[in-house]
Amino acid sequence: MATTTTTPGTQPKTTGPALTPSAVAKVKEIMAQQNPIPAGLRLSVVGGGCSGFQYSMAFENGAGMMDKVFDFDGLKVYVDATSLMYLGGANVDYVETLEGAGFKFENPNVKSTCGCGSSFNV
Repeated sequence: MATTTTTPGTQPKTTGPALTPSAVAKVKEIMAQQNPIPAGLRLSVVGGGCSGFQYSMAFENGAGMMDKVFDFDGLKVYVDATSLMYLGGANVDYVETLEGAGFKFENPNVKSTCGCGSSFNV
């Protein structure tokens, strides 16, 4: 049995976000309808909303200098270094319910969300 020790005062290595197969399939479906077809998806955290931060998803044509690039079944996902601090360990899913369909973020870094659920606080 392996044991992991951490030195006090050091941070564990930041992990990236995870996309479910459902989210990956939906992003690929939407990307295929774009002209020209983008290189990948940018996930980021931007200031705003009633709780301080909001998630942003946008198509991207390439990685920036400060980006980490993740590959999900051939889908390139770009996350800038600042956003990675907030998105590390987050799970992104695509859900369809009677109320509607959309991408859902489950983020262990979030301490509180607003009433409408579109912004968060860390």
